[in-house]
Amino acid sequence: MIDHLGLNVRDYGKSKAFYLAALRPLGYELIMEMSRDEIPELPSPKIGGFGEGGKPDLWLAQIEPAHPSQHLAFRAPNRAAVDAFYKAAIAAGAKDNGPPGIREIYHPNYYGAFVIDLNGHNLEAVCHDPA
Repeated sequence: MIDHLGLNVRDYGKSKAFYLAALRPLGYELIMEMSRDEIPELPSPKIGGFGEGGKPDLWLAQIEPAHPSQHLAFRAPNRAAVDAFYKAAIAAGAKDNGPPGIREIYHPNYYGAFVIDLNGHNLEAVCHDPA
């Protein structure tokens, strides 16, 4: 089981704002931030942990280069949350990489939406439940 993931980003401030907006419909929030001023051995001037229920499971760190890009899929509680994620991510500056819809190639109830974030990472929100 995976406990947490980290993404390298080019601009921590812009990426933080993007993830706050894009993941809010899925229940994610910024749980904690740390800076190199507080912890000198940090690999980045500032890092932030996002999650739900008080536990950060997605970390952002400003590290150059920010690539290679990654693919992250976030489980959504329902199809409406997938739609809300997509709209919020696009409004926050993401590029479309597949609007909300059924992806029968995976299974008949696979409802997902895909965006490319500010750093080229492919983000997805997915609901596996029937409509």
